[in-house]
Amino acid sequence: MEDVMSLDVAELAENMLTAFKGSLADKWPEIKTYAEAESKKLAENFLMIETLKRSGEINEAQAKLHHEIQRNATRSVLLAIEGLGLIAVEEAINAAMDVLRDTVNTALGFSLL
Repeated sequence: MEDVMSLDVAELAENMLTAFKGSLADKWPEIKTYAEAESKKLAENFLMIETLKRSGEINEAQAKLHHEIQRNATRSVLLAIEGLGLIAVEEAINAAMDVLRDTVNTALGFSLL
């Protein structure tokens, strides 16, 4: 496998942030800082998964577990914000994953999202 990583953390984070903003627009002023931080963490997690998968250090099941752990952490952070309910948070996270699905799955060579 080639050593060049195909995932761009800044681009992934920006795309997720846009999805979060669209999904949580009514709470955006209160959640903007949290959404920025969580978008960056999720994007960095995708790059880590890509790196570990390419090096053979993890398999697809382990990659999915790494992703689910970070997704749960993001869910917990967003749920801690007053006024955000589980449905709104799940919809926002799903929207963020939807905008990345093709990019991430193609880079990894399997369906993570």
